[in-house]
Amino acid sequence: MFDFANQAYTLLIITVVFGDLFTRVIVGDGPDYRLGNLLWSLALAISYLMVVVANPICGAMMDYSRGRKLFLFISYIVTVVATGLLYFIEPGWIIPAMVLIIASNFAYAMGEGFIASFLPDLGARSDLGWISGLGWGVGYIGGLIATAFTLFFLGDVSAENYDTIRWVGPFAAAFFLISAIPTFIFLRERGVARQRPNGVSLVAAGFGRLRQTLSEVEQFRDLRILLISIFFTMAGIYIIISFSFIYGSQVIGWDESVRTLMFITVQIAAAVGAISFGYLQSRIGARTTYLISLSLWLVAILAIWQTPNLAKLASAVLGVSWEAQYVFLFAGMLAGISLGSAQSAGRALVGVLAPRGKAAEFFGFWGTAAKLAAVFGIVGLGLIQWALGLADAILFCLALFVVAIITVLPVNEARGSKVAEEWVEKEAG
Repeated sequence: MFDFANQAYTLLIITVVFGDLFTRVIVGDGPDYRLGNLLWSLALAISYLMVVVANPICGAMMDYSRGRKLFLFISYIVTVVATGLLYFIEPGWIIPAMVLIIASNFAYAMGEGFIASFLPDLGARSDLGWISGLGWGVGYIGGLIATAFTLFFLGDVSAENYDTIRWVGPFAAAFFLISAIPTFIFLRERGVARQRPNGVSLVAAGFGRLRQTLSEVEQFRDLRILLISIFFTMAGIYIIISFSFIYGSQVIGWDESVRTLMFITVQIAAAVGAISFGYLQSRIGARTTYLISLSLWLVAILAIWQTPNLAKLASAVLGVSWEAQYVFLFAGMLAGISLGSAQSAGRALVGVLAPRGKAAEFFGFWGTAAKLAAVFGIVGLGLIQWALGLADAILFCLALFVVAIITVLPVNEARGSKVAEEWVEKEAG
């Protein structure tokens, strides 16, 4: 249920509505909005950089204190409050808007790592792919419900509709607040807290355990390589999450009906991708599924970049008169399938390769790799689009997925899982 709840924040605030509102109305430096795009990328990058610093320490602290659920609850409350306060932002209030985005996205991103740390407790290693895929799929369904309400009842993103569309913040906060309640009622904190030295604070113990984990990470070779690949994958994914609807508005020039249709298409495709690829993971393995999803990303990014030319090609070859915005829908469908499957497979593969006794810490590293990637990817795109424009900057995203594929090729899922199990047996003995 937490995946169902938190997708409302990602979609309404980061992807579909508020990001577009920030660049085109709150900053509003038309016609190409390069300053708005750059400031949006910087706000998100700052929030993710804060996560990079905090996440590994919190992961170690959670394992020592058996407090994962408490950390999750705190991140949830901060996200809800900061998101609700976005209602009070007026056009031109750039700094207050950036502060609230930094605060809300930091808390939300921390919560992603906290909830992921519960994954190894939910089933056998062989079932983690299916469980992770189901979670992502349910999340996209939640996002579909929340964003559909917003698009149909709050209207378009424009200065003229600002008094109505500003309610997107309170609505996203309320949806997250209410939908996540079952998580805190039914989710159980399993395992026991690790013993820390007498007289040592949780923070100091967390730093100490982090240093120990860094010294031990060499024995988890496949997990280490995977995290490097995830770095490049998530850099590309965060670019798509943060700029896809901005790209549609600024580069493709879609109208409101196509924007709504794109959202529905992407959400359904992402849910189908997460659930179906989650099932596929249990049959062919998370690594192979992960590689397939990355290959789909290459096709999707090329289609996005070449959308205007593909529209002309369709007209010349097929004799159909398609506007670029309709071709963009097909590219969005591919991106949606890739979005759900890549994140699900990556999270499940971390669960397979991480030893259970260090679950919170290693998912902390997973969160750290992802958020450090977000900083790299979003700032990189922001700077490239400042120089070249948003249309060609999308090729940076393509390069990231190519590197991710090359990097993950040496990973051996069976070998990495065996190493993790042997580590658990050694610790128990």
